[in-house]
Amino acid sequence: MRSFRLMCAAACTISVVWLGARAVADEPIPPIAGIGPTGPLKVVHDGLKFGEGPAADAQGRLYFTDVRASRVYRANPGGQPQLIVENSQAINGLMFDRNGRLLGCQGRGGKIVAIDVRTGKLTTIADAYNGSRFIQPNDLVVDRHGGIYFTDPSIGGGSRYQDKEAVYYVAPDGKVTRLIDDLRFPNGIGLSPDESTLYVLPYLMPKLMAYRIESPGKIASPKQLYAMPPAPNGRRGGGDGLTVDTRGNLYLTAPRVRAICVIDPQGNELGRIPLPAIPTNCAFGGPDFKTLYITTAATLYALPMEAKGYCLAAQ
Repeated sequence: MRSFRLMCAAACTISVVWLGARAVADEPIPPIAGIGPTGPLKVVHDGLKFGEGPAADAQGRLYFTDVRASRVYRANPGGQPQLIVENSQAINGLMFDRNGRLLGCQGRGGKIVAIDVRTGKLTTIADAYNGSRFIQPNDLVVDRHGGIYFTDPSIGGGSRYQDKEAVYYVAPDGKVTRLIDDLRFPNGIGLSPDESTLYVLPYLMPKLMAYRIESPGKIASPKQLYAMPPAPNGRRGGGDGLTVDTRGNLYLTAPRVRAICVIDPQGNELGRIPLPAIPTNCAFGGPDFKTLYITTAATLYALPMEAKGYCLAAQ
């Protein structure tokens, strides 16, 4: 979930519009065995200023953010998206916890917040480490205990708030622990379904990192699980957001090749899902959690899948 400052905004328009869930191309995307897709890529909503943060609730309803517009929406494949939060202070990554709370990374405010999806009210969960505010929280993942792992990169390459870009853990009692501080632009973050492994996808390093979880908020044994593919010109870089399915396979947004890279828990690439635009993030949703929603700067896409996404809120 990189910052909107790092993306080209040439195609951005003023407001979100619904385009009738139209198919993007006549040619189907070649399926990955056991993964999918099972149908065409379709546009759900278009006209975003910078789409991000897809996250499903327990019923599979999809929420997403428009970071540049500072808004949070609920997707509505049958019409206009429903505005949930206006003036969000650049909320980026989202995720529902087991209690149905929608949690978000408030980048401009330097906070982790809970969002009341009925009223749009924001409640601060965490806003500081060692007495100083976070730099610009970007993405998060919640464990079954109610703890929150999140990334806090330095978007502009420097910070007057914290001494290092980092990954943090907010315990259920509110205690904040810094876990990782040696990655360049820590970005996407996720957990394996059994919560034995924490995944971090840096935007400025061409690798997916995996950390063994010894107990909630305590990690060990870091290793590179997968090397992100380079651009056609050979330029290397990392990824953006990520998600997992019920079998523990990972879906990594790969901006430099305009694709979702699908890998198994051992780091073996199973295949790639090519896209018409640079992906920013992805998440499973829909009534059966077999729809892969993908955000780009301007568009929210939906792709029917054979694989079923893992959703903590639905457990």
